[in-house]
Amino acid sequence: MKFLLDFLDKERPKYHKGGWREKIEPLFEAGDGFLFTRDKVTAKGSHVRDALDLKRLLITVIWGIMPCFLFGIWNAGHQYNLNTVGIEPGFVADVLRGLFIVLPVVIVSYGVGGFWEVLFSCVRKHEINEGLLVTGLLFPLVLPPTLPLWQVAVAVSFGVVIGKEIFGGTGMNLVNPALMSRAFLFFAYAKYIVGDVWIATGETAIDAYSGATPLGIIANLPEGTSAVQALNDAGYSFTSMAIGSMPGSIGETSAIACAFGAALLIVTGVASWRIMLSCVVGLLGVSTLAKISGVVGMGQIPPYYHLVMGGFAFGAVFMATDPVSATATNLGKWIYGFLIGALVAVVRIWNPAYPEGVMLSILFMNVMAPMVDYFVVEYHVKRRLKRG
Repeated sequence: MKFLLDFLDKERPKYHKGGWREKIEPLFEAGDGFLFTRDKVTAKGSHVRDALDLKRLLITVIWGIMPCFLFGIWNAGHQYNLNTVGIEPGFVADVLRGLFIVLPVVIVSYGVGGFWEVLFSCVRKHEINEGLLVTGLLFPLVLPPTLPLWQVAVAVSFGVVIGKEIFGGTGMNLVNPALMSRAFLFFAYAKYIVGDVWIATGETAIDAYSGATPLGIIANLPEGTSAVQALNDAGYSFTSMAIGSMPGSIGETSAIACAFGAALLIVTGVASWRIMLSCVVGLLGVSTLAKISGVVGMGQIPPYYHLVMGGFAFGAVFMATDPVSATATNLGKWIYGFLIGALVAVVRIWNPAYPEGVMLSILFMNVMAPMVDYFVVEYHVKRRLKRG
């Protein structure tokens, strides 16, 4: 490693101002920063006021995502093999098939997103930040495994360029770039992103399986039918939904995997436990009121079922807690998280056309986060002025 460090120090002047490789300096700095600890500190944007630098912060988030990522690989392969003619499900076969399904999506996400990061860094002459490490992995995990790769490329381009780079890059984005990319897909290519997860494409053989998710079952529940009974008849008990072995987006199905990630992020202090907890409180509070009020459809299910259905657990742990697009004040985090959970419940229960709600609720509160912090700060200022 000493030889490599000496080599990079020798080559560095060629990439600095006046050097013949000046235009691609961000690429050199990115490689140097990946291999060795940077000798610079963050001057603006997202930063942490302790021994953690941005690289270590984001790598910790990557480790937190790993349980969902690994489970998603197995589950994608398992769901495919389980419903494909001529293939016996098995752990090794499931993992191999899952890698074949998931890795191309991740590679396209990182490749296309990385292209835009490098391009904007070279044009602006600033360092390539590690923000794409998280965005490039989060985005594939909120996608159905059957999504065409060209749509992945278009969506991640929109999310990185429109959702982050036009605001100044990592640390300056108003909304979560991964969710911005998914929102683009939701509105531009709705039939690929909503409804049944697996689409049957073969004429003589089943190339993929078409199966409704638990939220889709409740959304299409016949009048007078028990919601819990309908889920059980489809094989979706509370336990099975918590484990996550079911159709759905690649990394969102397992609430248990999300819980492992949440534990790591909370213990390391990287993510806010206040936001996670208040999301849960908001969701349970509104869904309990709907249950007491006798709302039919989605309002019939026990409130705690909402915690393991859809992408709520994944969104509350990894999306809502994004330190750039979330609130910064402690009281603001409670308000911000509570409103996200409440909005998820409102959309799920009272909007029959869209049974999920997590993505739009987080994006809406991303936009509202600065206003929430503003009023919290104003409240504290006025309270202190009254004290004299």
